[in-house]
Amino acid sequence: MWNPAPPPAAGTPAPPRLGAGNPELAAMVADAAAGGTPLMLLHLDIDHFASVNENMSADVGDQALVLIAQRLGEHLRGRGRLWRHGSDEFVLAIPRAEGVPLPEEMAEQLRQQMELPLSVLPYTLFLTAKIGVSLSPEHATDPSRLLDLAEDALHQAGREGGNVVQVHMLHKPLSAHSESIISRQLVDAIDNGELRLRYQPLVSARDGHVVGMEALLRWQSPTLGMLVPERFMRTAERLGIIVQIGAWVLEMTLRQARIWRDQGFDDFNIAVNVSTLQLLRPSFFAETMALLQSTGVPARMLTLEINESALTNNVNFVYETLANLRNEGISLSLDNFGTGDSSLSALVRYPVDKLKIDRSFIKSAPAANREAAISRAIIAMGHQLGMTVIANGVESQAQLGFLRRNDCDVFQGYLFGEPMSVEAAGMTLRRRYLRPEAFAETRPDRTLLLLDDEENVLRSLVRLFRRDGYRILAAGNVRDAFDLLAINDVQVILSDQRMSDMSGTEFLGRVKMLYPDTIRLVLSGYTDLNTVTDAINRGAIYRFLTKPWNDDELREHIRQAFRTHDEKRGGSQGRSINGME
Repeated sequence: MWNPAPPPAAGTPAPPRLGAGNPELAAMVADAAAGGTPLMLLHLDIDHFASVNENMSADVGDQALVLIAQRLGEHLRGRGRLWRHGSDEFVLAIPRAEGVPLPEEMAEQLRQQMELPLSVLPYTLFLTAKIGVSLSPEHATDPSRLLDLAEDALHQAGREGGNVVQVHMLHKPLSAHSESIISRQLVDAIDNGELRLRYQPLVSARDGHVVGMEALLRWQSPTLGMLVPERFMRTAERLGIIVQIGAWVLEMTLRQARIWRDQGFDDFNIAVNVSTLQLLRPSFFAETMALLQSTGVPARMLTLEINESALTNNVNFVYETLANLRNEGISLSLDNFGTGDSSLSALVRYPVDKLKIDRSFIKSAPAANREAAISRAIIAMGHQLGMTVIANGVESQAQLGFLRRNDCDVFQGYLFGEPMSVEAAGMTLRRRYLRPEAFAETRPDRTLLLLDDEENVLRSLVRLFRRDGYRILAAGNVRDAFDLLAINDVQVILSDQRMSDMSGTEFLGRVKMLYPDTIRLVLSGYTDLNTVTDAINRGAIYRFLTKPWNDDELREHIRQAFRTHDEKRGGSQGRSINGME
């Protein structure tokens, strides 16, 4: 059985970061899966914490995180474990032993703890947080899956506006009772003033400039609370009121766009989702143009987001409607691209300006898997067709780095802002730039990435190469290595061969696909000649080196790798100048 850690003492620094394969978390989940004490996992994200660093300094932000960790640890009272996760997030694993509050109650207690004033002299901070919860063994018996489900619940909490608790829900149909409530109340939602709009920023990949806002619908049900469209739009379709709801969203969004335009914000775009049934209405074009005229919003400020499924209905009529809208200057965006039923020929047939990559492809993009390959292909294809490509669901610096390296044009996601109120959206427009530090040019240093899952070996390598003046990045697992590659401009990679999650040759083979200009070396105490020979023949690795190593010889191999990189880059530039590429 797992034994809980004691509570943190006063003055305890921020808790350790939660790394991949954390043994404590793995032990707690294994215990729950084997019939021991069930577990709750809470993923806590501080709302709008970036503004603390930006407006009060990073030092104040760091002190605040330490105090928050102490507060959370004191509330735990030794009943679980606390880790840092990301820049302003925490993960708590709490065995559901006798006397421990229910998951919803525990999460709500922690949320209330976050609302208490926080003194970081000379400031008093008033913070809030959203919390996503997953359970073991009910939801998952694997640590990684349990973390993913808690994160998904956290995102659901964010879609409902933040400062809320959300427990992961297994994907089951709505109960008959809930469906009945929705059907009964939704028909009067517009008249009763229950519909709400939230806005999420769209950010330029070049410099972090806010280039637009997407309007997102919410429904404040009198009995079910704040609901996202996935909870009620199918019912709206069945009841035949989806067209009225869509018309309300478009009108309210354009009215708000006019207010922002009158305040001086005329260099941004406003995006609105359009349902298939709206698009199939014969009067939709005329109604849209009339709304633009009555609100005084230029057509160039409006983007209509269309689901792929719309392109498979009444092809000639849909084409004519889209062509008329585009001829008037309205932009057209194909939403959730890659998940619908339309064929690639539809991209040629229809006058669409923008492609929005579905978030399911972005989530795993930094690692060299199929989702990464699909994301790169969509970006390249969109550019070949003269389209702007938008990545939806950007939530980490690694995803941002990967997408920037692959020339994606616009980003949308929680890294830059959750769906926010109109007041918060107005403040975001006034700031003009979001996370500008994330768009700073990468340093031209000679950067060496070291990958080894043996900590002592990794430390020895860092000490060895530090004397040569390289900028050194160190990773203890493949996932962290991919994240570092996405964020940094790396020239040379030295990887161990035999690791728990992936072999060095397999890792470097994937790296070759994503970052072909890198020089890739394997350092291993195990020699599998067939594997090594195959990797060299495929160009996956530049050189195979053995452990134990001679310091001077290993340093010379790395120096030669950097010289090879410089020669390759110089030759490539020369060929491009001479028109040979």
